[in-house]
Amino acid sequence: MADFVIMTDSCCDLTAEMAAELELEVLPLRLELGDRSCRNLLDGSEIGFKEFYDLVRGGAMPVTSAVNVGEFDAAMRPILEAGKDILCLCFSSALSTTYQSAVIAAKELGEAFPERKVLVVDSLCASMGQGLLVWLCAREKKRGMSLEELRDYAEGAKGNICHWFTVDDLNHLKRGGRVSATAALFGTMLSVKPVLHVDGHGRLIPMEKCRGRRASLLALVDHMEKTAVDPERYPVFISHGDCREDAEFVAEEVRRRLGVKEVYFNYVGPVIGSHTGAGVMTLFFVGRER
Repeated sequence: MADFVIMTDSCCDLTAEMAAELELEVLPLRLELGDRSCRNLLDGSEIGFKEFYDLVRGGAMPVTSAVNVGEFDAAMRPILEAGKDILCLCFSSALSTTYQSAVIAAKELGEAFPERKVLVVDSLCASMGQGLLVWLCAREKKRGMSLEELRDYAEGAKGNICHWFTVDDLNHLKRGGRVSATAALFGTMLSVKPVLHVDGHGRLIPMEKCRGRRASLLALVDHMEKTAVDPERYPVFISHGDCREDAEFVAEEVRRRLGVKEVYFNYVGPVIGSHTGAGVMTLFFVGRER
């Protein structure tokens, strides 16, 4: 059985330590902050996570860009030359062109390396939801799944990766066209906090409105309570926009209410954080459906 590598992109928001432990190849997306260009590296070495959120709080307006075809080619080619195949799990195609770039690169490299395989999966996931899917796939790889078996596993599992999150500042969603300027203004005045999720098509969908931050955090756990599968068996992934205390609060709730044993934390990375703002709080888990 040929060896293969799991490849993903930095919108998985895993820690650098987790990515190394899982033996992942991770390609960074990018962001522009004025005249400063940074790669969204998992270790934060080009822009620190807290530094990024401090800049956003100060009014910075980052512009983000996907992994392009050439970058995928440059990362994939040495792996294929070494005689290994690739399973590439990409950020949702509804939120980025990264998946499309991977598909194009895979097709071109398939012609150059006909004896090798590059299989690309649209995760339809974001942030540590994508990270949770990658984590599950890496676990199954270590258990002996073949490349094709793991591709099929990923395609089946991605619809069970539930994404729930809330934001602290509606103005970033206004910039992205998720809420109107009027809704952002009055929502801010009334301390309305939206609860959103990523649906089965990988799209960001507003689901409800809560009065106040605590209510919105509890709503995340309420949704998990309704749909989670075997919460004592599967880990929960929580990412945050520089609000670790809120992340700990949500973690304590899922432990208390659902008996969760494993919780992994990290920042929402700068690329996704550019669209959500500081204070975003996310909860990812395995559920019956999204």
